Amino acid sequence: MTATRAEIAVVACSDLFRGAGAILASTVGVVPTIGARLARLTHAPELLLSDGEATLYADTPAVDEPFREPEAPFPYARLFELIARGRRHVVMGAAQIDRHGNQNLSAIGDRDRPTRQLLGARAAATNTVNHATSYWIARHSPRVFVEQVDVVTGVGPDRARETGADRFQDLRRIVTDLAVLDFTGPDGAVALASLHPGVTLDRVVDATDFPLHIPAGVSETRLPTDEELRLVRERLDPRALRDREVTAS
Repeated sequence: MTATRAEIAVVACSDLFRGAGAILASTVGVVPTIGARLARLTHAPELLLSDGEATLYADTPAVDEPFREPEAPFPYARLFELIARGRRHVVMGAAQIDRHGNQNLSAIGDRDRPTRQLLGARAAATNTVNHATSYWIARHSPRVFVEQVDVVTGVGPDRARETGADRFQDLRRIVTDLAVLDFTGPDGAVALASLHPGVTLDRVVDATDFPLHIPAGVSETRLPTDEELRLVRERLDPRALRDREVTAS
């Protein structure tokens, strides 16, 4: 079966949770949410899924359907316990990410007089120095991948080292509609890990507004297996919401 760009991104997000064990998957976006559920149905059966409110669930429904099989109560206080113990992997979004891995969710422009007010810092700083953190970017562009973020909300490796928080940091990967990036460049800088099939290196470089570290022998992001495609198309996202979030062009 031929996979779409969205389905390739889904399995890249699913692979973020390989070997995770019994940790909480917290995802923002359709594609990473499908990816986490695909992981639990395939290679990470112990992964914990929540409704984001007060309950853990045993079932794995389609991305646009409610959970129906409560597994355990999950009050908000317990979430902070998991965060402090590192038993969570969050996949966040970002308005900006810079070459040093810092994330901006707060504002565009000067912090005190922004041209655009965004979601706000929320728990981004806590996430990035307590447990596994990855990012999902549905539109890989120079507006997102900038030389320096306007406001730091999520902490990159450079700032974590400055404060001594790097020993707790576990930044994993950035999955986009074009590629998979990681933090293996010099001093933890953003680097290219793999290109999605059909995407050229020049396109990713042009869509990144800083010198992206490109290691020798960049691989191609893996294709979904037939079973993974069946689960995505028939069980997890039968109404193809993934294709609204990612359109190959």
